[in-house]
Amino acid sequence: MIRRFLSLPPRPFLTAEWRNLAMLNFKIDPAILQPWLPAGTELDFWHGQSFISVVGFQFVDTRVLGVSIPFHRNFTEVNLRFYVRRQTLDGWRRGVVFIKELAPRAAISLTARLLYGENYLTVPMGHGIEFTDGDTMTPSRVFYQWKFKGRENRIDMRLAGAAGEVESGSEAEFITDHHWGYTRRSRNSTLEYLVEHPRWSVCPASEADFDCDTHQQYGRQFVEALARPPSSSFLVTGSSVNVFKGVAIIAPPIP
Repeated sequence: MIRRFLSLPPRPFLTAEWRNLAMLNFKIDPAILQPWLPAGTELDFWHGQSFISVVGFQFVDTRVLGVSIPFHRNFTEVNLRFYVRRQTLDGWRRGVVFIKELAPRAAISLTARLLYGENYLTVPMGHGIEFTDGDTMTPSRVFYQWKFKGRENRIDMRLAGAAGEVESGSEAEFITDHHWGYTRRSRNSTLEYLVEHPRWSVCPASEADFDCDTHQQYGRQFVEALARPPSSSFLVTGSSVNVFKGVAIIAPPIP
């Protein structure tokens, strides 16, 4: 009986639906990202290029250890992230590092900061989804908006058709195929956590606009990259996700 209990898989800390992920992806000089690298990770490149992504999406039916928290089940998030990998005995683990995450409720931000060390801020937020007449399944437009230091900011995406499978070897596959999160705890300690979800479908954007005071919100070093047109932009339809508790790893600090 004890052996059977010990063999049970770990229970997710958080479960939710992630829906309507508007992803705008920008090429960036890798030297800008080096100071943000957690120990034990290295930048993940696609065709020799590093990327940052601005992502707006919906949390739906969020539960912590299976429990639904009143007034915190459904909410919006916007984050800025980049892509890394870590070598393990089982091969490479490909993941993301969040530069900053925005959420509309203080309890969400506080929990994420305490348990995962993520750089969450609480700001007023909202979103909208529009559909073509007669079609309530395929969005024609998705937007996310938030206020930071008194300024209105927005991601606004218009879609080019129905969602389809991600093409193997594409930039979209590179962006969406990262299932680990990494957070710097100290110069030689990193928190690693698994985010479990199936392979996502994507819908290409016909137009994508990012209107933001980048300097105030993310820092001067990101202004140039985020002022350029995105390298790619698409809507991920989303899925159920399982987020597991983090595990501390000790590694030599990034030189």
